[in-house]
Amino acid sequence: MASIGHVAVGMALGRFETGAGAPWRRRVAVMAFLSLLALLPDADVVAFALRIPYAATWGHRGASHSFVFAAAVALAVGMLARWKGEPGARWGLLAFAALASHGILDTLTDGGLGAALFWPFSNARVFAPVRPLPVAPIGAGMLSARGLYVSVVELLVFLPAWLYALWPRKARAVGSVQVP
Repeated sequence: MASIGHVAVGMALGRFETGAGAPWRRRVAVMAFLSLLALLPDADVVAFALRIPYAATWGHRGASHSFVFAAAVALAVGMLARWKGEPGARWGLLAFAALASHGILDTLTDGGLGAALFWPFSNARVFAPVRPLPVAPIGAGMLSARGLYVSVVELLVFLPAWLYALWPRKARAVGSVQVP
């Protein structure tokens, strides 16, 4: 993917967490944090520079795209949140959703090797039964006509998530409780 969808999921999760009543700085910080978590599995592209084969466990779309990796990072986020006085379980679940969504969304692309969702139990790369998203070129290839096409498709597919995350809305009072 071109990362537009991954960021959209993180932004939507951030908006869900903060609602309409949160100060805008907190909302932006939470949306940015969850977007970075949603992008984290693609840090494995460093494998190309290190000459780690694409199909290797630590190659692109390998172990970092798995549910186990998502759970490990989510556990760390939850523990850190709890240490800072935030609800650890809630932050752990949000982090897991952001990270796990990455591998799942990558299985919806029409190219590459699939994602190792079930590592370390299986090194198999999997795809979803339906693959509606075009695979993005890696690196400078994103500056090509193919990269533009992939970006436009992703923007259109994830437009509902972007609208949910960014559409301005005011909190409304119901009794003595603010409801987004």
